[in-house]
Amino acid sequence: MGSSLKKKLLAGLTLTTATLLIACGGDDTTDNGGDSNGDNGTSEEGEAGVTEDDIGTEHAMEDFSVGDTFYSEEPLEFSFLYRDHPNYPLDEDWTFYDMLEERTNVTFDNVIAPLSDFPERRSVLIAAGDAPDIISNSYPGDESQFVGSGALLPLSDYVHLMPHLSQRIEDWDLSEELDQNRQADGKYYILPGIEENVRHDYTLMINRTVFDEYGVEEPNSWDELRDALQVLADETGNVPFNDQWQGQALLNYAAPSFDTVAGWGYGGGVVFDEGADEFSYAPMEDGYRELVEYFAGLVEDGLMDPESFTQEDETAQNSFNNANSYVISANSQTVIGQRESMAEIHGEGEYEIGKILSPEGPAGPYVGGSRFVAGFMLRADVAERDDFLALLQFVDWLYYSEEGNELAWWGEEGETFERSEEAPGGYMPLDPITYLGLNPEGTEHLQEDHGFRNGIIASGGTDELLQSVMDEEEIEFQNETNANREVITPAPPYPLSEADQEQLSLIGTPLQDTTETYTLRFITGQYDFDRWDEFMADLENQNVDQYLDIVNTAYQDFQSNQAE
Repeated sequence: MGSSLKKKLLAGLTLTTATLLIACGGDDTTDNGGDSNGDNGTSEEGEAGVTEDDIGTEHAMEDFSVGDTFYSEEPLEFSFLYRDHPNYPLDEDWTFYDMLEERTNVTFDNVIAPLSDFPERRSVLIAAGDAPDIISNSYPGDESQFVGSGALLPLSDYVHLMPHLSQRIEDWDLSEELDQNRQADGKYYILPGIEENVRHDYTLMINRTVFDEYGVEEPNSWDELRDALQVLADETGNVPFNDQWQGQALLNYAAPSFDTVAGWGYGGGVVFDEGADEFSYAPMEDGYRELVEYFAGLVEDGLMDPESFTQEDETAQNSFNNANSYVISANSQTVIGQRESMAEIHGEGEYEIGKILSPEGPAGPYVGGSRFVAGFMLRADVAERDDFLALLQFVDWLYYSEEGNELAWWGEEGETFERSEEAPGGYMPLDPITYLGLNPEGTEHLQEDHGFRNGIIASGGTDELLQSVMDEEEIEFQNETNANREVITPAPPYPLSEADQEQLSLIGTPLQDTTETYTLRFITGQYDFDRWDEFMADLENQNVDQYLDIVNTAYQDFQSNQAE
């Protein structure tokens, strides 16, 4: 790790994963594994001394272990919070549900919440005590506001009864990352979907045809990007960089290489100084200023459109699609969409576009990211069910076994898909099913018509499975990023009490608002950098010291509790 990053570890870097559809991971091919008796590096009694003798075991499997398919001899039904997506509205007759019931003898009583207000609907249900057994589509951090009420189950007490998850924790070295989710009481209340490796998605996309036309090499660093943009601006007379997502994705994926946090990954706005063993406020550190100065310089020199930080996404997309600009932030899905748009405008194959590795910055070749994606929480009183162990075994199989993951993503081999070398990721949907351009003559969609790969349960898995929904270009991008970039180490956790959460929010919201206002004005040229001291003074006047006191006290208290 570079010298500056040996001193500082970043907090809040995780990109909002709800918008990410394609992932990469690692190959989980171990056999045997452990069983529910603790052979996976967990104790027989777990963190709270809970054993199978202490909970309801009705309909549970005896000696349930890694590689076993969960099956209940009697029909089981669990209530399930389902986030309804307009692109594939819930259909209770989906093939997924039929296959799930046939395989496990489990059905869902779905409580439906629309995508448009899913977090609000979830909060209302939990607060009212009406939450279903399985609270799905939950990401780390979603649970914090509910822990104090006692509405959620402390899942860390029961991981030893979940053999597939226990195996992944051991084989994929996940203990420290899961510890990031621990609350002030030392327990965690959410189990995320897990990918073996960090997925690299958001980065810059360039028009390679235009770059080649003017002899500009693909940039590897932010300095090289600046040089490339200068050549393109001089040669074409256009502003070569016009961004979407109001610069929030750009600042997020650029931040690790500047030793800071920003944009979508701003989080709590703090970075951890390992040498001092304390957190500091990111905008008050050198890395944040260097990041802001870099992009302000691009704008000032006419290399980046200042509207990038305020305009609608479509404006930037149209500029790139019409070849009026040549660099834009992108993910694997927008590359596909913009490639199709450019073919319609200019003709098939007239322009070659694609993602490049997130550029290296002054801190080094670092990128952010997390192996955690959408998972689930459980309502607290499920622990009182006569079939509680069966519920634990079921979610363990569905979310953390290779068999359960494959069923959620693709269904059953020979019925909905086949293994094929003709598909870049090795999975080919069978007639009449089509997906992601595979089996293009198919008349039924894998998600819309059959309920697979729906983003609610199809979350996490092995490298082979995760790459099954990538094209060759995306697989190559993931492999190159893994080979040439290093994922930044996350900061240690600082779990907060309910009172501290409220206080931190009261102080943190205006601090972040102030940071965002100054950042925008500096980058777009509304403010000169001789006003930076004014920015720092405003943060101090808004109680940034008190904010950091709360964070650092919570961090030190948590460290002391863990040591005990």
